Amino acid sequence: MSDEPQPQQPNQGGPGPGEGKPRRPKRTGWRRIIPTWRMLLATFVIGVLLLIGLFYLGYSMVHIPTANSLATKQSNVYLYADGSQLARDGEVNRENVTLAQISKDAQHAVLAAEDRDFYTESAIDPKAMVRAAWNTATGKGRQSGSTITQQYVKNYYLAQEQTVTRKVKEFFISIKLDQEKSKDEILEGYLNTSYFGRNAYGIQAAAQAYYGMDATDLDAARGAYLAALLNAPSEYDVVAHPENKPAAQARWNYVLDGMVKEGWLTRSERTGLKFPMPKEATVSTGMSGQRGYLVDAVKQYLVENDIVDEDSLEAGGYRITTTLQKPKQDAFVKAVNDQLISKLDKDNREVDTYVRAGGVAVDPRTGKVVAMYGGIDYVKQYTNGATRRDFQVGSIFKPFVLTSAVENRSTTQNGFPITPNTYYDGTNKRPVQGWDGGYAPENEDQFSYGPITVREATDKSVNSVYAQMAVDVGPDKVMRTAVDLGVPSSTPELGPYPSIALGVAQASVLDMAKAYATLANHGEHGPYTMVEKITREGAEVIDLPERRTNQAVSREAADTTTSVLRSVVQQGTGTPAQAAGRPAAGKTGTAEEDQAAWFAGYTPDLATVVAVMGQDPVTAAHKSLYGATGLERVNGSGPPAEIWAQFTRDALEGTPVTDFDLRLQDGADVVYMPPAPPAGGENTDAPADEDTPGTDDSQTPGEAQGGTSDGGTTGDGGTTTGGTPTDGASTDGGTTTDGGTSSDGGTTDGGTTTGGDTSSGGDTSTGGSQGGTTDGGTSTGTTGGTPGTRRQ
Repeated sequence: MSDEPQPQQPNQGGPGPGEGKPRRPKRTGWRRIIPTWRMLLATFVIGVLLLIGLFYLGYSMVHIPTANSLATKQSNVYLYADGSQLARDGEVNRENVTLAQISKDAQHAVLAAEDRDFYTESAIDPKAMVRAAWNTATGKGRQSGSTITQQYVKNYYLAQEQTVTRKVKEFFISIKLDQEKSKDEILEGYLNTSYFGRNAYGIQAAAQAYYGMDATDLDAARGAYLAALLNAPSEYDVVAHPENKPAAQARWNYVLDGMVKEGWLTRSERTGLKFPMPKEATVSTGMSGQRGYLVDAVKQYLVENDIVDEDSLEAGGYRITTTLQKPKQDAFVKAVNDQLISKLDKDNREVDTYVRAGGVAVDPRTGKVVAMYGGIDYVKQYTNGATRRDFQVGSIFKPFVLTSAVENRSTTQNGFPITPNTYYDGTNKRPVQGWDGGYAPENEDQFSYGPITVREATDKSVNSVYAQMAVDVGPDKVMRTAVDLGVPSSTPELGPYPSIALGVAQASVLDMAKAYATLANHGEHGPYTMVEKITREGAEVIDLPERRTNQAVSREAADTTTSVLRSVVQQGTGTPAQAAGRPAAGKTGTAEEDQAAWFAGYTPDLATVVAVMGQDPVTAAHKSLYGATGLERVNGSGPPAEIWAQFTRDALEGTPVTDFDLRLQDGADVVYMPPAPPAGGENTDAPADEDTPGTDDSQTPGEAQGGTSDGGTTGDGGTTTGGTPTDGASTDGGTTTDGGTSSDGGTTDGGTTTGGDTSSGGDTSTGGSQGGTTDGGTSTGTTGGTPGTRRQ
């Protein structure tokens, strides 16, 4: 063996122990920029993990928000009693309905137009999103690719702006919503929030706007048209844009074909359908005309009776069926236009610019308000003439005095029962007996009637008689009877004073209509109502108060008053009401200085009150109506009675004529003559004989109301100090201060008196609550101790 080194041989079996692997040749050139498969895999995994992380981050951070204000605010829909639409309030024309209140055809049409796989797909449809993006990119039109769930989220929870932030929120909210709500709930929400053009939000509003029907009545053809509108609401309105009708029809056909493809419509049904032209667009008039007055009155009724509060009404969503009957409502408007508005000449008579009117008609048996006139136009005259309480009611209050007299079996100062045939002294400025206020109201035109029955005094509206009768009955009892009949106890200027008989109270037309309806219903009173039915969100039924009636006054008291008021229409100041052509009872009334004129009357079927009032359109101050409509005087027997007659005739046209069924007080036909006046010519109702029944030396009528003599303090505010009367209180000597003097400016409801055969009306006079008056028709007196001005 040689010790010299041997030459090395190539390694045939791989590296020996301790030797490394061969190195991969480095990539050069363009290959350096291509990632390896390992890099791609790693990037993919990291990306997936990142997306999953972002998804869960977004899912956890984005919560379902509260609905946006536009989506929740709705209109309140007001309907006439027959179901026809009266008005909508609110800026948003929307009325939510349940899915069950939307026809299946309409539901399927919307699904065919917007999302045919809605019930089987998830909240997000990636294929649709990709398809929409591709169609938009290739010029096939801008498309959304959103599912119905996504569109609902956009409508209900988010704004409409096209931003990445909004789309991201929409994505996550849609997923969450799909887990929390059923498909039916989501579809219902979508149909109630989508915009269909013509300011109609939701399918119910759209059905009304385009076809005048409810969503439950939509057939396949109409449903398909409304579904087509969702794609281009304004452009596809073929009435507003007839040039776009071909495009709208193409979209309509697309919807119907989709319904056939999905099995929601048969081929034969599809073949027979014709394009359903929508009706002409109705220009929104908001609350103009009578709408505003009626809506305000209904809202007032709902709030005052604790049925719906103001905040809830503001939020909207109520469907309110009123008691108002459209034919009668139209008849009322026509009567006012014919008998009053058409006779105004505002360009040549300034006084005609002052004219306002109000009217209310009530079914006496049910208490339902069937018609109301609030003014010429709500947007021109905002104050509702039917519900305002700032004008004196005048002599239409007098019947309540007679009703109270019969109800309380009252007697005159000389002890005679008060009946329609009881005589009173109708002398002008006759001091009222039994009242310490020195009250001596004047009759119209200063006319003295002498002995006159209650019936005749009512026919001619004699103030001196009714002021005395109020004291004979007791002003507090008169007030209580008026309240029992339906006049609110909170009525301004309603107080227990002799002047209550002359109508100084400032009740509304509605208030007086309620009270007269009680008389028409034989004394049975129940609360009035303006609402038949009310629902919320198309489903929830709101409970209405149960109507309970009570016998406010006896039938004999109500019917005896009715018999006297029939005489007013037959031969008194209310004769123009005969033009109604039906048995009627009524009373005229005029406020001081002709600032308001009234007629209140009824048939057995309908009680109606009409008022014509004077108000400055700029300052809102009350104004006299002398010369209005070209008449010298505007009184109750003029336009108010004429409006009443025309309205009553037209409102009851076609209904059987019924007569009054009256049950009078015992002794109603007995005539009670007054005693002869005492020597010296002083008029008095005091008994001629000390033994006359009904007298009581210990107390005179009126003391129960606080009247006193011999100094002292009166319970009505008239105070004497050391025997000196204040505000008309009288002393033993009969001397008065600022009391008993009446003004020169009365009013009437009828013509002038000739030889005493016809009535001068006499519906107004002046005097304070304690009798004090000043010249010019302003009375100075006290009410509950507070000096003030009183007007008859």
